[in-house]
Amino acid sequence: MLFKTDYKNRLFKLFVPIMLSNLISQIQMLIDRIFLGRMNNLYMSAVGNATAPMWTTMSCIFSLSMGASILISHSVGEKDLDKAKEYAASMIKFHNVVPVLLFLFWMFASPLVFTLMGVSENVMGLCVSYTRIYSPVFLILGLGASYGVVFQTSNYTKPLVWYGLIRSLLNIVLDYLLIFGKFGCPRMEIRGAALGTAIAEYAGAFYLLYVTIAKRDKFFTSPGLKMIVHSRITPYLRSIKLGVPTACEDLLWNVGNLCIIRILNTINEMAAGIYTMVFTIEIIFVVVIGAIGSGTMTLTGEATGAKDHTLYRNIVKTSVKWAFLVAAFALIFVSIFPRLTLGIFTKDQSVIDMSVIFVILVAVNLFGKSTNIVVGNGIRGYGDTKWMMLTQVMGTVGVVGLAGLCVFVFKMGMLGVFVAVLCDEAARALINFIRFQRIKF
Repeated sequence: MLFKTDYKNRLFKLFVPIMLSNLISQIQMLIDRIFLGRMNNLYMSAVGNATAPMWTTMSCIFSLSMGASILISHSVGEKDLDKAKEYAASMIKFHNVVPVLLFLFWMFASPLVFTLMGVSENVMGLCVSYTRIYSPVFLILGLGASYGVVFQTSNYTKPLVWYGLIRSLLNIVLDYLLIFGKFGCPRMEIRGAALGTAIAEYAGAFYLLYVTIAKRDKFFTSPGLKMIVHSRITPYLRSIKLGVPTACEDLLWNVGNLCIIRILNTINEMAAGIYTMVFTIEIIFVVVIGAIGSGTMTLTGEATGAKDHTLYRNIVKTSVKWAFLVAAFALIFVSIFPRLTLGIFTKDQSVIDMSVIFVILVAVNLFGKSTNIVVGNGIRGYGDTKWMMLTQVMGTVGVVGLAGLCVFVFKMGMLGVFVAVLCDEAARALINFIRFQRIKF
């Protein structure tokens, strides 16, 4: 009964630390791109081309762990903590193989990826340098994703705020020193941005390791070392079976984004940079909505395990309302201050003028995106990850096809790409909401 009456407080306490951690990280990346963009406009394009495919593979690692998060939440709702710890132990032990393979891939095969993306010769060398310096971060992704699930399913996410602060503050300092060559450090420019980020990520990982040891009593879904060592692969395979559709969904979204960048590269070499700049602004608001979505998945998973349909629906509806408030604030802010917002990233007035309409469109897009993130996480919390993958298949084919049509047939240029993205999010939002309405226990 306590859970039924205080779910809003639990949702708030769960998503706020995640939100703060993600916001801190986004501010750090924002400053990173401000440094690079003001030094050379080509650096913005290089970072956009380099990070998009890397984040595609990174997001798959976190998406694969989502299956374990759902199963652990169901076990918590069923009040079976032994089963929850069994899933967590197996994930911690076995969720490191793919990240190591990805490290090797990005270290040695990145030029092939950027060639397929149509990256220009002026930008290619910058992309490869950035990627190879950053790639060791993949070696810690498996453990990071696994313990992120433990933090979230234990409803104790406060350490994530300090994690974000440590990573971000260190990254900003290192960026300043290494990009510009301050206080005797070498002037590495875009390579310095990659190195600073990699060092900061490892510092954050060591902090999380410390927290899991020092405050083990706070994590009721966390297994002991002995349990991890002796865990079987079967629970991990069960969670992977549930997580694969989510990973495929995420991969499809990112593949669609890469195809859009490929289309943008045919317009001019600055188009991908402008696209990256505008969506960086959107991401600041998306991380807040995404944090609400993460809390939604955990609590709807518990409600599903407890077989409480009314609670399940109330959690999703509350989360959608909160996410729409964030989207409304974003739209109002960028509509009033579009040039001020864009001016943070570039001093080129012509780039700012042409980007005003784009930044307003992505703010409008937040309403569809909010529905897909929050309702989608509610559907995943219920245990249906295949549905979201199927709608993403439709979305990826639709957005790439429509973007290509707008750019190559209707000659709409960059505007056509943003119109295609807006239509995609709106269509999937409607479909996903209908699916949510039909869920029954």
